Amino acid sequence: MTNSIMEMSSQELIQAIQSNNLKVCVIGVGRIGLPTALSFANSGLSTIGVDINSDLVASINSGEFPLKDEPGYDIIFENVMKEKNFSATTKIEEGVPKSDVILLSLPTPMDENNIPNYSALKSVGKQLHELLTPGSLVIVESTIEPGFVEDELISIIEGDGTRLKAGKNFGIGVCPETANPGQILNDFERLPRLVGAIDDRIANIITKIYRHVFTVDLIPMPDCKTANAVKLTTNVFRDINIAFVNELAILFEKIGVDIMKVLEAAKTKYNFQVHYPGAGVGGPCLPVNSYQMLNLAKRVNGNLNIVKAGRIANESMPDHVIGLLNDGFLEANKSIKGSEILILGISYKPDVKDIQLSPAKHIVEKLLAGEAKVKIYDPYYKSTNVYGIHTESNFVDALKNTDAIVIVTAHKEFHDLEPIFLATRMRTPILVDSRGVVDRHAAKKANLIFRGLGRGKI
Repeated sequence: MTNSIMEMSSQELIQAIQSNNLKVCVIGVGRIGLPTALSFANSGLSTIGVDINSDLVASINSGEFPLKDEPGYDIIFENVMKEKNFSATTKIEEGVPKSDVILLSLPTPMDENNIPNYSALKSVGKQLHELLTPGSLVIVESTIEPGFVEDELISIIEGDGTRLKAGKNFGIGVCPETANPGQILNDFERLPRLVGAIDDRIANIITKIYRHVFTVDLIPMPDCKTANAVKLTTNVFRDINIAFVNELAILFEKIGVDIMKVLEAAKTKYNFQVHYPGAGVGGPCLPVNSYQMLNLAKRVNGNLNIVKAGRIANESMPDHVIGLLNDGFLEANKSIKGSEILILGISYKPDVKDIQLSPAKHIVEKLLAGEAKVKIYDPYYKSTNVYGIHTESNFVDALKNTDAIVIVTAHKEFHDLEPIFLATRMRTPILVDSRGVVDRHAAKKANLIFRGLGRGKI
């Protein structure tokens, strides 16, 4: 190409895209970044992924697809590797200088004080200052606070401004990812994407590129911070509503009302969006996004009491599950101390191999502190070490000598649990269901000591 992506006319850009002349670098090829990179490569654009995880990079380059729980992308991975349209590296200098488009799909976790940690983005921003070829385009897909691009990232990339200047000789914008782990391909093919940039010209460039890769609607936003505000709003909305339902579940337990019956009926009303109670809200999105919003409010002297209350409610749920377990042991006239307790599911969400901020961690630690013997069975974590425990490889074997089961994650496998089967194989038939998986009347018929979150005693 004779012109850089920033210098091209609209027609030249379209021609460069359609002729697969653009080179793409995706920095961060984890849970979201790898499927994103594969989507770009699958569209015909030569793509390189950069990640500091050397084992991950080696796995990719050896032809081993690392995300077994992302249906559909295994086939795309095979195709792009066969076409030699995608590779990975640990060396950012091998990707950035040769690329026209640099996508940032980096983690934005919380620190120990629940303050969002943007160190990965800032570190890469400093490297872009040295490595970015003038005329390139930077697109941030990471979930960030509104204003981070405008207030911090641009100045980090520009440095002293003598070589790089945003809007002049490099472009920058955002297209926040909108994918649900375990369903990423489905979401990438179905959910609209938001496009924001520091000016309309750059936003139009991003839109044309993403239109080539994804078939979804691309919604223009007035700037980067508005696009990021939308992304946070949608996830914080979920966190708050889950907190509301969790509080209802605890209330309904006290009066013998089954929260699952309430929700199934309530969702028939046209303006009710159903959310379900559980042992807690985990993962790299919802808890972090709420704290990102709270951090933003703190910086600008805003007030988000509802968001704060939602976090308190959701973070208290693991302790409530422990309370249900204690109540079950009280009915059995047995002490938790020395008892064998089987945790079913440690992933933060069903049918995904991911334990980031999973409520299971708090439950396990609390039980160990109470001197219980904890066993873990999760179909995605067999015969491995998690939370200092060697996990079970076989569910039936794990039931032997078990005094209580706590369902923490509603993996598909657990939806087929037969209460009678459990009761006849456990030493003490205590079952705590935090996800509404087990029919409580079937549990009673099987003579299980049953405690369900929001289900009431039976």
